[in-house]
Amino acid sequence: MSNETTENFLRVMAEFEWPEPCPISYRLYYNDDGSPLCYTMDDLPGKYIEVDREIYVNHTWNVRVVDGKLHVVPITKTVKKLGPSFDSGIACHPSDICVVTNPNQHHIKWNMTTYEVN
Repeated sequence: MSNETTENFLRVMAEFEWPEPCPISYRLYYNDDGSPLCYTMDDLPGKYIEVDREIYVNHTWNVRVVDGKLHVVPITKTVKKLGPSFDSGIACHPSDICVVTNPNQHHIKWNMTTYEVN
């Protein structure tokens, strides 16, 4: 039991040329000191290395790129420290850092800095 629509469909499927699938490329873009910037499958400007699927899926950030190779940096302790900053951060009251003020006023601004210690 076939009709003209089914025959047309089967003919088109038999004659159709499927395109070649694009190769999958997992990339880790990094800055000049080898620190990771982003994991992506897109072609972006900048320096990158190709990584395997497992590293791409895990998005490991404690790595560095040295001479085009990925090296894991063991982190034993992470320290966060609040410090004054004159150009960026959150403006706070001069006598109480817990009180956030208007960013347009001339108060000391504070930033949280993270230090990774091996």
